[in-house]
Amino acid sequence: MGKKKTLILGASANPARYSYMALNKLVANGHPVIAIGKKPGIVNNVEISTEQAPLKDIDTVTLYLNPANQKQYYNYLLSLKPHRIIFNPGTENDELYELAKKEGINVMEACTLVLLATDQY
Repeated sequence: MGKKKTLILGASANPARYSYMALNKLVANGHPVIAIGKKPGIVNNVEISTEQAPLKDIDTVTLYLNPANQKQYYNYLLSLKPHRIIFNPGTENDELYELAKKEGINVMEACTLVLLATDQY
């Protein structure tokens, strides 16, 4: 399987958070990771940024933000033109689904940790 450059939106340096676990799993599986969160930090040598920096060649965006907190990122996410957006449990958002689909971005409701554990990432 190819390595997929992944943006974690809603990244956290808190070990109790799923985004933290996903970041570690992605790195362990050799996927290049970019992390954006509310607070800066470093997890597994990956810096968590608070900026919506321009990025290239993003394959996957995996969301760990509730729908209300996603709104401010709509234009940013669409501008990245990722291959797919994964809506982890609790992040499901019909409005963003539709916007992404119109841009030709694949959307899936899934758990990143399960996809990685079952080699479906």
